[in-house]
Formats: sequence, C-alpha cells, structure tokens
Amino acid sequence: MNDSNLNEIEAKIRAAKSINEDRKRELLQLLDTLKSEIGKLSRTHDEQAQSIAGFAGLSAHEATRRQQNPQSLQHSLAGLRSSAEGFEKSHPQLVRIVNSISNMLSNLGI
Repeated sequence: MNDSNLNEIEAKIRAAKSINEDRKRELLQLLDTLKSEIGKLSRTHDEQAQSIAGFAGLSAHEATRRQQNPQSLQHSLAGLRSSAEGFEKSHPQLVRIVNSISNMLSNLGI
C-alpha cells in the first residue's frame, strides 16, 4: 500500500487555514491511526485499502478547500464510509476511525 495518499492528506490538514489547531491535532491523530489500520488491511485486501486511502484524500481535499462545496464533501464522505463497509468484524478499529474522520470532516464549518 502506497502511503503517498495519506501523506498528502497530512500535508493538506497541516496547511489548512480553515481548521483550528485543536481540530488539526485531532485529525492528525486519527490519520496516524488510519495509516496503521490501512497498513494492516492492505496485507490481505490491498485494493480496498487503496480505496479507503483515496476516499480519505478526496474527503480531506473537499473539507479543506477555500471555496467549499457541501454536496461534493458529502459525496466524498459517503464514498469513504462505503469503502470501509464490510470490515466491521475483521477490522473494527478501521471502521471506527473512518467514521470518526468522516464525522469530523463533515463538521468543519459546513
């Protein structure tokens, strides 16, 4: 699993002017956990892990844009949640992290 998507997300979060420092810290902690969980998932389900990372990147992009589009953000978050569905039993921490990130990004002032 290529970490470049997750590293891009981290850079976007760090650079985002629209996110206060407390939220940035929370998101970065969640992102660290997501990286770990995606790494575990990629050992057995690499395509799904890449999908989750891709939707996480798209969601972060939509949430940190200067000209935010609430509809685009909601679509990307729906894709993120959908990409993690089915792993509740085998990777419950991954699903919890995806849901936490989705909720936090959804609530970033939109």
